[in-house]
Amino acid sequence: METRPLIELQEVTKVYALPSGDVVALDNVSISINAGEFVAIMGPSGSGKSTLLNQLGCLDRPTSGELSIDGRKTREMNDRELTDLRLNTIGYIFQKFNLIPLLTAYENVEYPYLMKHRRPDDTGHVDSLLKMVGIDGPMTSHKPPELSGGQQQRVAIARALVNDPRIILCDEPTGNLDSVTGQQIMDMLVTLNGKGRTILVVTHDPAIARIAQRTIVLRDGRVSS
Repeated sequence: METRPLIELQEVTKVYALPSGDVVALDNVSISINAGEFVAIMGPSGSGKSTLLNQLGCLDRPTSGELSIDGRKTREMNDRELTDLRLNTIGYIFQKFNLIPLLTAYENVEYPYLMKHRRPDDTGHVDSLLKMVGIDGPMTSHKPPELSGGQQQRVAIARALVNDPRIILCDEPTGNLDSVTGQQIMDMLVTLNGKGRTILVVTHDPAIARIAQRTIVLRDGRVSS
C-alpha cells in the first residue's frame, strides 16, 4: 500500500511585496518528506531556507501552491486550526533560542504545554524533559540570561518536545554554539529521529548535512538538482 508523505509541498511560491519591488523567496518548490526522515536543508544566504522553514512550520502562508501536513491542506485551515497544528504536530528550534527572558527554564518549557492543556503540568513531564536534555536541579529555576548558549539551546529543545510533536524544525540549531556543544545538540536530534521524530534542519554546515539521511539544496528560491 502506498504511504502518504507526512509533509508535501506542491509548486509552492512565496512572494514578498516590498517598496523596491517584489521579492520571490520561494519559486515553485515541490518537496515530499516521509515520516521519520532526517532532512538537511542547505543553500547560500538568501536562497530561501528560512522562508521554506517558516512555510513548513505554518508561520507563514504560501502566495501560491499547496502545503499539506499529514494529509491536511494548510491553505484550507483557519487560524485556530493552524495554531492547533503548530501546538500539537510541530516543534521549532531556533538558532537564537527565542526563549522568553523573564521566564525560568522550567516556565519556558511549560509555556507551550499551558497553551495546549490550559493548565500547569502536574505530571512531571516538563521536569523529565529538562532532565533528559541535561537541565535539572537549580538550573531549572534560572532565567535564559543566566544560562550559557548551550544550556539555552537545551531548554529550547525541551520546549520543542513538550507537546510530543511528530515534526521538529531546526533553524541553524548549532549556529551560536561551540563545536563540542553543537555536536551534543546534534546527537540529541539523531536520538530523537531514532525514536520516530521527523527532523528538518536548516544548516550551512556540511558535517551536519552528512548526519542527515538526505539533503535538499536551495538556490535562488528553487530546489537545486
